[in-house]
Order: sequence, then C-alpha cells, then structure tokens
Amino acid sequence: MPVRRLPVRPDLTQLRHQARDLLRAFRRSEPEALALFAEWQPAVTPDTAKLADAQHALARSYGAASWNRMRESCELIDAIWEDDAETLRRLVSANPALLHENAGIGNRNWGPPLSYAANIGRDDIIRLLHALGARDHEFAMDRAVLQSRVSTAALLHEMLGRPAPPDDAFGGAAYTLSVPGTEFLFRLGARVRFEDGRQSAPVETAIGSDSRNPAAKRRILELYAEHGYEYPDTPVMAFHRGRFDLLERHLGQDPGLLARRFAIEEIFPPAVGCRPLAYQCMGTPVDGGTLLHLAVYWDELDMAEWLLERGADVNARAALDGDGFGGHTPLFNAVVSQAGFWMNYRKAWTQRPEDARFAELLLDHRADPNARASIRMRLGEGHGDPRLREFRDVTPLAWARRFGADTLPGSKHSETLFVNRAAVRLLAARGGRA
Repeated sequence: MPVRRLPVRPDLTQLRHQARDLLRAFRRSEPEALALFAEWQPAVTPDTAKLADAQHALARSYGAASWNRMRESCELIDAIWEDDAETLRRLVSANPALLHENAGIGNRNWGPPLSYAANIGRDDIIRLLHALGARDHEFAMDRAVLQSRVSTAALLHEMLGRPAPPDDAFGGAAYTLSVPGTEFLFRLGARVRFEDGRQSAPVETAIGSDSRNPAAKRRILELYAEHGYEYPDTPVMAFHRGRFDLLERHLGQDPGLLARRFAIEEIFPPAVGCRPLAYQCMGTPVDGGTLLHLAVYWDELDMAEWLLERGADVNARAALDGDGFGGHTPLFNAVVSQAGFWMNYRKAWTQRPEDARFAELLLDHRADPNARASIRMRLGEGHGDPRLREFRDVTPLAWARRFGADTLPGSKHSETLFVNRAAVRLLAARGGRA
C-alpha cells in the first residue's frame, strides 16, 4: 500500500480516532484494514488485535517508525504553531534527532523543525532551534522566501553569514508567485542575467505554477525584465506578462491573432527554459487553444475581457489532434480548471467560494452552453492519477460531471480540486445539458 502523508498540521485527536476506526475495521475483516495490517503488522490477527497494534500500523502507514514518533510530530508541530518554546525544548531535549528529521515525517517540503518554523514565520522558535543545533538554515531560508516571510528570510540570512544568493535562488518564489520573496532576493544581489550572457530567471516555473495570481505572475516576470532578462517578442509572452500594449501591437501586425490557435511549444516556449512536454494539462487542456482559452486557464479575467472587447470569438474551438480530440471552447476551461480552486493557510486545496465569474462572462457574451467536444487528457505530475483519459462528445456540463466522477482511489484529483461547482450550477441554470 502507498505510504500516507500527514497534513501540514496534523491533529493527534483525529489520528487517535483513525486508529480506533482501523481497529474496528480490522476486527470486521474489512479488505483495506486487512491489507494495511498485512503490510505493517503481519503477525497480528483480527481476533488478537489491540488498540496499540492499530496505532502502530497506522503510524507505519504514515511513514513514522512508531505511534510515539507520530505523536511527537504532532506535539512538535503544535508547539511551533503556538510559539510554545518550553514544549519544543522539552521534545528536542528528549529526542535530539527531531532537530534534523522532517517535522511532518513524510512531508519533505516543509522540512525539519527550523524550516517548518520558517514557513509560518515563527522567528523566536527559529532562534531557539538555532541555539539547540539545527542545521537546515539554507532550506529554511528558501521556504521563508517562497512563503513571502521576508523578515524571517532576513533573519536566516544573517544566521548564515549573509552569503550571496545562488544562481537558482528564484525558483521557490516563482512557484508560489511570491513578489515579496522575489524582491527580497534581488535586494540580496541575486541575478537573472550574467556577464557571459546567460539568463537564469525561472520563467518556466512562474508560468507553469499551480498557483493562480495574475497580478503576481505579471509583476515577477516584469521584475526579471527590469533586472536584464530578455523575453522573446511573441503574443504569448506578452500575454504571460500582462503587457496589453505589446498585445495591441501584435494585433495590429496580425489581425487574425485572436483566432489563432497556439501549440503547447508556443504557450510554454523553450526559449525561456520551458519543457513543453512536461506540461500535462491541469483540468481542460490548453494545447491548441486561443488566447481566450489561455486567459481562462490562467484565471486572467481582465485579459479575457480585453480579448472579448476586441472581437475574440467566445465559441472559438481549440485545435483537433489526429484522432479528433480537442475542439473545446473556452467555456469548457471555465468549468474544469485549475483556477477553480485555491490554497488555504494550511496549504490544502479547497474550492474557491462561489466563483463562476469566467462562466458568467462567457455566457453573457453568448457562449454556447451545449457545444460538444471530445477531450483527451492526463493530469499533471503529482496528482497520483497517471491515466490518459478520453471523454467523447461531451457538452461543458457533461465534461464537468464526468471529470469529477472519474477519480482513482488515493489520487489527489477530485471534483473539489478541478470542477468549479459554482460554474456548473450557473451553466445548468443557463440551459446547459449533460
């Protein structure tokens, strides 16, 4: 069975409930519980199992060596969140290895306690852990930067002895679209262009990020330009930068621009370091789409309005591949879209509240609620669902419902992540048929 992963802030009470539920399920010989015990507690049988056995099996399934180690993780993380220095000192004194192990056990992204504290800006805790012998200052500084914890990043930079930033310093801030983090790195002397002509700005990361914040994406790309980065002069790069002036010029040079369909290599251009084939779709495919498709995909409402004002076809169809897949209109992107969800303070994906603004904009401009298309797609890396899936002859409403229903057990993909339920309700009210 795959190892589970604790949430960013695990709840020990909830884990205790999980252990009791697991014990009851094992005693009833439920298949999933039997499989979990077979892997982590093979010598235990349903008629001899005790709560301690279920707790141990559960902890092992989360990657912990024991129930006590998982309990320590929960108490450690609570102490960091609550600025509880006394509890933290007690835990580390009893088990010094905690200083150097991932605070969340299998959660490598947030790192050991020092780095974990950097994620949420607990400077006093960082000073304590530093005094106790923590060593992950560089990773902690990276985490503080990508979380826009600039004062915390400055503290860690001092602890490190004020080193010059590495050439790849901007990656984390680009992924989270952190403008403050990017500005901080430039203040430290980080560069995106070097004397030998090399350019190292992580443009690919900024435009390929899971995050959706058009204003931040545009500002970061412009910060790179202000510090010497040179972009290819293409309509798609003007789109990514939010440079309406450059788009206006491109439109003047090419009156058919708004109807043009862009291949994935143009949308994620190798000239700025992109690897187009690495970008499997997040929701409705963007390959072969028009600028209006792109505006919906990247959650850029002002860009969509600008394009429609200049005559973009609200029912423009994406390009068809050799097997007849494609042909979807921007409305498909509005109902199944990465822009349909957001990340809360615990870094958990949740549905954006009642946001049907793109569907409403497109329908108000007479988008066909019952256009049909066949879509072939694969979720991007990291969602636990590697299948290449095909949805034939679907309307936007059918696309949303079938996409949400077709979920692999244990994957990160679900209706909550990609299907914009507010848009679905609006589409049904405006004549959409499944």
